[in-house]
Amino acid sequence: QVQLVESGGGLVQAGGSLRLSCAASGLTFSTYAVGWFRQAPGKEREVVATITRIGIRTYYSDFVKGRFTISRDAARNMAFLQMNSLKPEDTAIYYCAAASGSESLKSYHYDYRGQGTQVTVSS
Repeated sequence: QVQLVESGGGLVQAGGSLRLSCAASGLTFSTYAVGWFRQAPGKEREVVATITRIGIRTYYSDFVKGRFTISRDAARNMAFLQMNSLKPEDTAIYYCAAASGSESLKSYHYDYRGQGTQVTVSS
């Protein structure tokens, strides 16, 4: 059974940092591209960042560029999202997703997705 489990979310003040983790099991995680997505109440899900299978190429949405860093650890079957300089508008549920194909900006291209972790940034 494939599982992606996110952790590391929480409540943080504006300007603070959080590091999200995504632990994968039941699949050869290193053969999947990974994406982090988020969804705020009343808004559509949007891509935050993506990383290729071997982590050479990354993509960041403009609203997180320079503040967030996506990474992965193949040996531990994990992916991470380091979030710095957080803003109240970053408040959302953050999901990690795994794609057997190439990385994509669209969540429906991903084969698996976790349950998400809540990130709340207070002003």
